[in-house]
Amino acid sequence: MPSVLVAMSGGVDSSVAACLLHEAGYEVLGSHLKLVDTAGLEHGCCGPGAERDARAVAAHLGFAFETPSMHGIFERTVIDGFLSDAAQGRTANPCATCNQNVKFGAFLERADELGVDLIATGHYVRARRASDGSWRLLRGRDRAKDQSYMLHMLGQRELSRALFPVGDQTKVETREHARRFGLPIADKPDSQELCFVADGDASAFIASRAPELLRRGEVVASSGEILGSHRGTALYTVGQRRGLGISAPSRSYVLEVDAARDRVVVGPEALLRRRALIAEDWSWVGHAPAGPIEAEVQIRYRGRPSAATLVPERDSVRISFQVPERAIAPGQRAVAYRGDEVLGGGTIAAAVT
Repeated sequence: MPSVLVAMSGGVDSSVAACLLHEAGYEVLGSHLKLVDTAGLEHGCCGPGAERDARAVAAHLGFAFETPSMHGIFERTVIDGFLSDAAQGRTANPCATCNQNVKFGAFLERADELGVDLIATGHYVRARRASDGSWRLLRGRDRAKDQSYMLHMLGQRELSRALFPVGDQTKVETREHARRFGLPIADKPDSQELCFVADGDASAFIASRAPELLRRGEVVASSGEILGSHRGTALYTVGQRRGLGISAPSRSYVLEVDAARDRVVVGPEALLRRRALIAEDWSWVGHAPAGPIEAEVQIRYRGRPSAATLVPERDSVRISFQVPERAIAPGQRAVAYRGDEVLGGGTIAAAVT
C-alpha cells in the first residue's frame, strides 16, 4: 500500500481520517503542523492540547508521528495576508489562504521531502477521477459540514496526491468511527475560531500586530452625511449591522469599507445588493473554459450558491448574477459550482452595480 502523510490537527475529523487509512493498510505518518507561537493559545488546531491529542491518537493506533515547524510559511502567507487585507478594508479569509499555501502547498512539499506518496486531511470534500483521467473536486456528502468552498484552489496536481477519508461520510458517522477506534476525542467539539487569535479576539490581535490599522475615522451615509465615528476600518465588513455605534432613522448596514480614506459607508439593506463582481487570482480545478459559462456561485462559506454567468478575462473573472447578490465583500472568495462539482474560484476584488 502507498505511504500517506496525514495532517492531524488534534480534532476528530483528521484523527479519524488517519485511523481509517491505517486500518485500510496505508503506511501512515501523522503530522501535526506547528503553525504559530502557541503562547496564549489553547483552541482549534493550535496549542499544547491539540498536539497532545494528535500524538495520543497516533500512539493509540501505533503509527508514526511528527511535528514539523511551518511557522515561517504560515506567518508570511496567512498572518501577513490577514493584516494586508485588513489594511485594505478587505474581509480576509485566512483559512482558505492556509489551505492554499500551507496544507496543500508546504505540506505537499513536506511529503516530497520525506518520500511519501500521498497526503491526506480531514476535510469534508470528495475527489473523483473522471473518465478522461482528470480529477474532479466535489462537495462533501454531509452538506452541513461541506468544506469545498475553502478548497476551491486545488488543482490537478494537488488532487492527484490527496486523500479525503471522511469526505464521503457524515459528521455523525465520523464520531461513530472515533468511538469504534476507541479515541478519547470522539466527542471533542469543532473549532470555530481563528487558530492564531487568542480567545477569538481579532481586534486585540490587530492592536498587537498592526495598531496603525485601528485609526478612528468617519462613519458616513451613502449620501455623504457624517453619522459618527468608527474604531478602525479593519474591524468592519460589508453587510455588518451590529456594532456600528451610530444613530440613524432606519436600520443601517456597512456598504463599503474605504480604508484609504478611513471611512465606513453605511446605508439601507437594499443598497447591499449588487449584480456582479470581479474575482482575481482565479484558479480552475480542471481546464479553463474558452469563453463564458453558466454556473452557481457561492460568495461566503455558509452561503447559498446563486445562478450566474462567468466571463474569464485576462487576469480575472467577471461574475454576473441572475438575481442581485447581497453583501459582496472584497477579500472573500467566489467559488463556482455545477451541482456538487467545484469548477474553480478566486478572491473577490470588487462588487459591481
